[in-house]
Amino acid sequence: MSDIFQEIDEDLRRENFAKLWQRYGQYVIAFAVLVVIAVGAFVGWREYQLRQRQAEGARYAAALGLARQGKDQEAVAALTAMAPKAGGGYGVLARFEEGALKARSGDTAGAITVYDGVAHDASLDATFRDVATLLAAQYELKSGDAKSVIDRLAPLTAAANPWHPTALELTALAQLKAGDRGAARATYQKVADDLTAPQGLRARAAEMIAALAE
Repeated sequence: MSDIFQEIDEDLRRENFAKLWQRYGQYVIAFAVLVVIAVGAFVGWREYQLRQRQAEGARYAAALGLARQGKDQEAVAALTAMAPKAGGGYGVLARFEEGALKARSGDTAGAITVYDGVAHDASLDATFRDVATLLAAQYELKSGDAKSVIDRLAPLTAAANPWHPTALELTALAQLKAGDRGAARATYQKVADDLTAPQGLRARAAEMIAALAE
């Protein structure tokens, strides 16, 4: 008797499944097709990204090769063309390298322009922007306006900024260039008293404090 009930139960299940499939089968198939398409698209995109990164790496290496051969102008041209198009880290690396090559070739203004572009690029991580600001300030300090350098570095001198010891040292140099020995000595004192600053930088600040006290 139990076998009969089991058969009836199975028949009802088959009948219900058939009705459900008739009603929703097309959606199940459509969903399965979409899943296959989505997976294929994702795999294709990952492969495309990998090929792009490999191509960018090759272009970056080629530009560095030109720089090592002393072909700075060609290297700068290659990096300038690459920077806006490259994704990931190669784009920002290309911009930093471009700035360094411009500075090495004597184009300080061009280097500052490149670094300023990085510093004001909101799409980049704050660490990259801060480093670009420090580099721009360093080159501007050589031939630019001291007050402009001080103003540029001001946001980085806050204690919460990881680059504040370096920013303070550059600020002190700018203050010296502006002729304000008292302000420079006070800034160097901040560096010397900062236990989070690198030891070499603190020692340098202490030497400058002693020199300015004479």
